[in-house]
Amino acid sequence: MSTVDDGLPTAARGERLVTTSVGSETGAFRAYDWMLLSTCALVWGSSFFFISVGLDHFSPGLVTFGRIAFGAMALWSLPATRRVAIVAADRGRVALVGLFWMAVPLTLYSVAEQWIDSSVAGMITAATPIWTAIVAAMLLRAMPGRVLRLGLLVGLVGVVVLSWPSLRGADASVAGVILVVLATASYGIASNLAVPLQQRYGGLAVLARAQLVALVLTAPYAAIGFGDSGFGVGSFAALLALGVLGTGVAFVAGATLMGRVGATRGTVLTYLMPVVSITLGVSFLDERFAAYEGIGVVLVLLGAFLASRAEHPEAPVPVGD
Repeated sequence: MSTVDDGLPTAARGERLVTTSVGSETGAFRAYDWMLLSTCALVWGSSFFFISVGLDHFSPGLVTFGRIAFGAMALWSLPATRRVAIVAADRGRVALVGLFWMAVPLTLYSVAEQWIDSSVAGMITAATPIWTAIVAAMLLRAMPGRVLRLGLLVGLVGVVVLSWPSLRGADASVAGVILVVLATASYGIASNLAVPLQQRYGGLAVLARAQLVALVLTAPYAAIGFGDSGFGVGSFAALLALGVLGTGVAFVAGATLMGRVGATRGTVLTYLMPVVSITLGVSFLDERFAAYEGIGVVLVLLGAFLASRAEHPEAPVPVGD
């Protein structure tokens, strides 16, 4: 097994456990970045549906544990996962990634979707880039550039336009909404944590180890709900897809994207998730494409385009130690 060549990375020598860094590529998105973003949007855009199907037979805790377990098995089956060792100073940060990017939000989503519709959860999730930008500004002590801020705002408006009509008559309890808001805030923390770790070790090594931490953290909740769970082929297939694709492939792609372009620009992929849902509905479910959806799609794509431009952070903002 190999380790990083210089021993303790610079960021790992500091006292702070929660750290982040700017992306290694601050210029406009390249084709590879768009490919990573599209992969995540395509996979995660269907995750809310698969969660709902999984909950038909499995308890929320078992859905969370199962998807992480399948994701871990997929990643650890790759030889490249075992070739990189995480130095001791960064293992706590990897554990926090497992906590804030998997154990906490995936559990909250599984519980919340008992009380709110997936359309509501999807719209609230669109706030992820905003949370990520706030956390990044605090850690980096620099505000995002004007173009990026405009892209975040335009994309968020686009998601609201796409989602608003479907929210009429949708089920949404206060508790469910709060849980999804907390999940998006957790994603904001984890996205920033993942950037320097991915840059040092690669997304595959970091995510595979973070999933082991998440498995330990979610096992008790899964055990509690095991007796209340049944079995269904459809639910099992949905759980398998959630794990291998959503918690495996997409998480690695997302971490790689964020390491390259930074946490805030990377999480803009959440804006494209409703577009994926609409495209799938029109293509395979004979759903109609309304005029307002066209406006929303244009706004979402414009927001993503603006966020993909070269990043020029503004002067540092005063943040206390």
